[in-house]
Amino acid sequence: METPFNVSKYGVGIDMGKDEFHVCLSAIDQTQRVKIKATRAFKNTLRGFAEFSKWVDHHAKEPGLPVHFLMEATGVYYEQLALFLHQRQAHVCVVLPQKTACYIKALGIKSKNDRIDAQALATMACQQRLDAWKPITEAMYKLRQLTRQHTELQELKTQLSNKLMAVELGMYQSAVVQKQQAQLIKAIDKQLAECVKLIQKAISENAEWKRKVEQIYAIKGVGVLTVAQIITETNEFALFENQRQLVSYAGYDVVESQSGKRVGKTRISKRGNSRIRRAMHMASLMVVRYEQRPFVSLYERVFERTKIKMKGYVAVQRKLLTLIYALWKKDALYEENFGSEGQKKVAPTKGATLHRPQVDVLEKANMVEMIDS
Repeated sequence: METPFNVSKYGVGIDMGKDEFHVCLSAIDQTQRVKIKATRAFKNTLRGFAEFSKWVDHHAKEPGLPVHFLMEATGVYYEQLALFLHQRQAHVCVVLPQKTACYIKALGIKSKNDRIDAQALATMACQQRLDAWKPITEAMYKLRQLTRQHTELQELKTQLSNKLMAVELGMYQSAVVQKQQAQLIKAIDKQLAECVKLIQKAISENAEWKRKVEQIYAIKGVGVLTVAQIITETNEFALFENQRQLVSYAGYDVVESQSGKRVGKTRISKRGNSRIRRAMHMASLMVVRYEQRPFVSLYERVFERTKIKMKGYVAVQRKLLTLIYALWKKDALYEENFGSEGQKKVAPTKGATLHRPQVDVLEKANMVEMIDS
């Protein structure tokens, strides 16, 4: 005799697209059996959101049972629907595509389309206990747009500078092309300066941000732009309970490759927010250049052991990121011995200072490519 299916929870999987989204509503019972109740596609508009809400209410018939919505963080397409559900006190969860891809692979699903992805997400919502999504504030969202715009403008300027150099060093030179390239670079410089002013204004107008940022950029070599990029990409570290979670989110977690007698290379995963690593990369160059003791000592130790500059800088990036996290969370002023009580001062390795950065536009671009490759 078949056991009756008594619903204990509903899961709604949402596969987002630019113009429409596919959904699947599933239910799970106390024996962990999952059944698909309904599937449908809706327009990615406010009217479509309202229709979707009524559709869920119609099919989730058991009153009082939890309904968990799950979607992937695909670009910005998910944001409006996630906010719509959050404002209606729904339990909405947003996960990275990599996490759902691993889950779908574990289920043994080989095909892929919008309907299948929505069903897999619904099953995941039913079976797993996922934290509710919390939206970023409007002020922080706009600040993040500014910091990302600044980064993109800086990358574009580097590309144009490289192209201008190629034109100037070519066998023949075109004065028209050189003039146009120079004008573009000048226009970008103007926009970069405007972005910096707007970022500084946004921070100065928020008393808490201003106080905490000033306490952090007491670290010589860390500027307001670096701190702004970190807090916007982490939403002021709101979702992190400890430094380990932050390190993993930024892609600085260590990945080992070892099996039996074979020992492969140990490296950082780089499976995380690349914007954080870019911001920390430039900051690590500067704190070592300015000989900030906790960081330059670490750099010297790692370089002495590995003879690889980049490993030293990556170690500094990770330490600097966790220090910023601690200062922000504790609302504390940076001191040179912060977090390093009891540590002995390490003398610089002979000759290692030759490898400290002489920062210019081209070297910045090359080094950023190395950390993200």
